[in-house]
Amino acid sequence: MQSLGFLLLAMVPLAAADAQASSPVGRQIANFELHDHLGTAHALQDWSEKKALVVVFLGTECPLAKQYGGRLADLAARYEAKGVAFVGINANQQDSLAEIDHYVREQKIAFPILKDPGNLVADQFGAKRTPEAFVLDAKGIVRYWGRIDDQYGIGYARNEPTKSFVAKALDELLAGKEVSQPSSDPVGCFIGRVSRTKPTGDVTYTKHVAGILHKHCVRCHRPGEVAPFAMTGYEEASAWAETIREVIDDGRMPPWHANPQHGKFFNEARLSDDEKQLLRTWVANGCPQGDAADLPKLRPFTDGWQIKQPDVVYKMPEAYQVPATGVVEYQFFTLVENMPEDKWIKMAEARPGNRAVTHHLILFYQEPGKPFEPIDALFNSIVGFAPGLPPAIYPEGIYRRIPAGSKLILQAHYTPNGSPQTDQSEVGIVYADPKEVKKEMIVGAALNFKFQIPPGDSNFRLEATDKIGQDSVLYALTPHMHLRGKSFRFEAIFPDGREEILLDVPRYDFNWQNSYGLAEPKFLPQGTQIRCQAAYDNSEENLANPDPTALVHWGDQTWEEMMVGTFALGMAEQDLSLGLPQMKKLDGGDYEVTFAYKPSGKVESVHLAGTFNDWKETATKMDGPDADGRYTAKLTLKPGNHEYKFVIDGKQWRTDPGNPQTAGYFRNSVLKVGGEK
Repeated sequence: MQSLGFLLLAMVPLAAADAQASSPVGRQIANFELHDHLGTAHALQDWSEKKALVVVFLGTECPLAKQYGGRLADLAARYEAKGVAFVGINANQQDSLAEIDHYVREQKIAFPILKDPGNLVADQFGAKRTPEAFVLDAKGIVRYWGRIDDQYGIGYARNEPTKSFVAKALDELLAGKEVSQPSSDPVGCFIGRVSRTKPTGDVTYTKHVAGILHKHCVRCHRPGEVAPFAMTGYEEASAWAETIREVIDDGRMPPWHANPQHGKFFNEARLSDDEKQLLRTWVANGCPQGDAADLPKLRPFTDGWQIKQPDVVYKMPEAYQVPATGVVEYQFFTLVENMPEDKWIKMAEARPGNRAVTHHLILFYQEPGKPFEPIDALFNSIVGFAPGLPPAIYPEGIYRRIPAGSKLILQAHYTPNGSPQTDQSEVGIVYADPKEVKKEMIVGAALNFKFQIPPGDSNFRLEATDKIGQDSVLYALTPHMHLRGKSFRFEAIFPDGREEILLDVPRYDFNWQNSYGLAEPKFLPQGTQIRCQAAYDNSEENLANPDPTALVHWGDQTWEEMMVGTFALGMAEQDLSLGLPQMKKLDGGDYEVTFAYKPSGKVESVHLAGTFNDWKETATKMDGPDADGRYTAKLTLKPGNHEYKFVIDGKQWRTDPGNPQTAGYFRNSVLKVGGEK
């Protein structure tokens, strides 16, 4: 089984080696001498009596290099008695000796890590990436070049490798055989080489690049944040210049997947074409630094809570132990066992305790009396954390409700980074005064759970629709699939036949659980259909695919699949300041209940239907309209829960605008008679 996705591999500049790169296999490596991080000199000839030498180019910040540090230490220990030596080389100009020392200690590496300050040895090997492995025979000839194994890659991770390239090459070499697979495409971060290009041109770091990076990248790429390296200054940015250009050209960074042709979103994390071209020009021209006087005044980032001081902070009951390697399935932590009353969320922020290994967090509620379902994290979500995702600040007067009696549960997805870690995340909430609430932010969904994705199918397509039951306002869209997800699209089909693409995600990436907040909320009249279209890749070409031979069904686990498009809505007519129906206790224990409804426009009739009259739409006609345009009806009801709706002109069913309590798929209003509100 493969992972749920691997955040740091998706967010850091990683790539396979250029297809046109010449293979170093068969090349004789000339003697060289470098110093390790402690200052001791080592020469290639020092290992001349070994049966084989494994040289691996490493970096201290690349996530793959961190993942494979421990693996290399284990391989070195396993093959030491067989006459094989291991040596690491760090050719990154941005990695200091102190950082290399920390990497060695953290990864528990016993073999030497040498510093290649001018990239001369990296040039001799033809090394481009970290990690990148070379297996040399006793004569110093390269017999294998490429990846260590295939457990980790761009956007995916497996529990175990299916191909162990270095180990297999060593076994064959020690047995006197030809290496059967002498190369594989290296995958990893570009080596941060010393630039051989003299900086030229008018596009400079201080005048152009610093502002772009600060706007789009530095929120995550700064000390203490989730990104694996910082880009807060010229030295750091120029060292990562080649990888910056690569991930921009590949569309991997910034992590935004919406097609710009459809929809405008307030949380858009997209570089403009002009910004991309400025960055490309800067890199091509050798990364000129520019005049310090041109450096713009950059807005400082806020440390601590990004929302106002929370009314309450809920923390994981105890720290979770994140292993050094492997795959960690979603974890669920109960933060509150029983909310004593309805609570309205004005603002909320999820804060990871350890950003280095926390892929994402979702706080959600589990309704009372209902069994736990992992999909509740989508339908009942309150706030999430992912790199670059802002905290939840709901529109004025339109807030999220946590029903009384609910549990608060935190879903956490961890991505091991090569060393054991702990995390104890927390969530801060600012509650709204119930008197301030005008509307409830609700979540609707179009989903399809009746499917079978055939083995090997590279473009399996699904569709799902959901009809808007009454006039609503759309605020946000969230597609959800698993590791085989390929593309996702939201469309609105209006009652008059018009169609509009609301969101198009042509390259869905499970590593990024993005929600797309509309820059301008969109009115959806009753009868509008939300149609979702999704495509899946169950072929071997999808490297994140857990098993291309499987017949795939709906399921919660990531080796299964989902097809869910959720959307945040507010009902257009809703005004919770109107309050609940008025109740008056009668002598016999029953209650006289006065229902009131004010249509938004002219109507012929209003009826009241519910469990108390067997949902007959004409059983209870409401009187009106009065001078204020309201229709009213009085009923005598027994204590208990009663579901109801207003029926307009015999065909349009409306939820009570003043009652936040609803039940079921059709969101019937619920009135608790004889109890507290």
